[in-house]
Amino acid sequence: MSRSKTQNGFSRRDFLKAAAVTVAAPAIVPSSVFSRPAPSDTMLLGCIGVGRQGQGNMQSLIYRGLEIGARVVAVCDVDAHRMEDAQWLADKIYASELGKDGGCAAYRDYRELLARKDIDGVLIVTPDHWHAVHAVAAADAGKDIYLEKPMTYTIEEGKRVVEAVRRNKVILQVGSQQRSSTYFRMACELTRNQRIGKLHTIHVWLPPDQGTGDPQVMPVPKNLDYDFWQGPVKEAPFSEDRVHPQRDYSRPGWLQIEGYCRGMITGWGSHMNDTAQWGNGTDHTGPVEIAARAEFPDRGLFDVHTTYRADGVYANGVRLIQDTGTPAGVRFEGDQGFIFVQRGKIEASDREILKQEIGDDEIKLYVSNNHMRNFLECMRSREEPITPVEIGHRSNSICVITHIAMKLNRKLKWDPKAERFVGDDEANHWLDYPHREPWTV
Repeated sequence: MSRSKTQNGFSRRDFLKAAAVTVAAPAIVPSSVFSRPAPSDTMLLGCIGVGRQGQGNMQSLIYRGLEIGARVVAVCDVDAHRMEDAQWLADKIYASELGKDGGCAAYRDYRELLARKDIDGVLIVTPDHWHAVHAVAAADAGKDIYLEKPMTYTIEEGKRVVEAVRRNKVILQVGSQQRSSTYFRMACELTRNQRIGKLHTIHVWLPPDQGTGDPQVMPVPKNLDYDFWQGPVKEAPFSEDRVHPQRDYSRPGWLQIEGYCRGMITGWGSHMNDTAQWGNGTDHTGPVEIAARAEFPDRGLFDVHTTYRADGVYANGVRLIQDTGTPAGVRFEGDQGFIFVQRGKIEASDREILKQEIGDDEIKLYVSNNHMRNFLECMRSREEPITPVEIGHRSNSICVITHIAMKLNRKLKWDPKAERFVGDDEANHWLDYPHREPWTV
């Protein structure tokens, strides 16, 4: 079977042609409307990790970059097929929009991409266990960063990324794009200004994971540098379900394997708990107590949680409840009503709440109407993006400590200032893991 053909005879190129329309169609604007900056003003960008999510994000970066003067000039992936596909796709889009391809370079090793002095910023969309290593290396190379959520796999990694970003004075935007949604901003702004009275409870719902993973050991495909893909985690035998499908761009198995990802608690939880933080005005802190229970059924190779429930409390007395359920969303409950927000929808106990304007003397939240564009604009202005590194770290920290409470199945006391559990060595042991050399942070 040729590398470009699936079992159904559907070529990877055909898939990418369809993806270019279905993924990026809402973002595509005819090139005639762009007011293009002079070439000397163009910011140059690279993409590290160009799989399922990475290629979608790359297209957003390309089209938003065309609007304000930024160009994707390099892609990188340890899977040669995905690297080549992304290079082809980037060149095809630029050929369509500019009349010539963008001359996109391709790399298997992210260090070669970061060594380029001409690259100003990078998009990082790699598996969760790689986020910290890539982000710290990018910051140390002086590159601005758009980092897909969850920001890091562990609390300690998050602290290292925060320090590296601030030490090197680079811009970092976490891919918590709900902050660039009108409905989510409205829900948080109305809550912060007490349109539902005094906030007492935040209820977060996340969808469950499902399915099974086949642990059958297989030969490593020639196009995949599997040792490099494993990176900082301990070595394990190759199985396609452990990494990602070789025939298409469907959901990768690593998203349900605890060594690489914590499951929906960070996958969707990093979005919804970020909204909880924003609405509670606790962006730079977190809960002081968390208890959780979860189901970890036998699902073959897949071992992340399925259903779960967690109950936490902030120092200000607000209760944070997290649950498995659909639709995924956040409900802010006050002593005079509630607001429930999900993607594409907002509702309240009284619709009049949603019609109320925010006064000039009230709390007004950061306005961004496009997350990727906000990142690029901040690369130019050097102002903070809507989801900077500390905010991304604190939102992700809620997810991580909830996962630790799931695993220990007991209530934990958390010190947000020290970023450690109070008097609990066993829980603190989970704040990081031994990274395989040389992939340390």
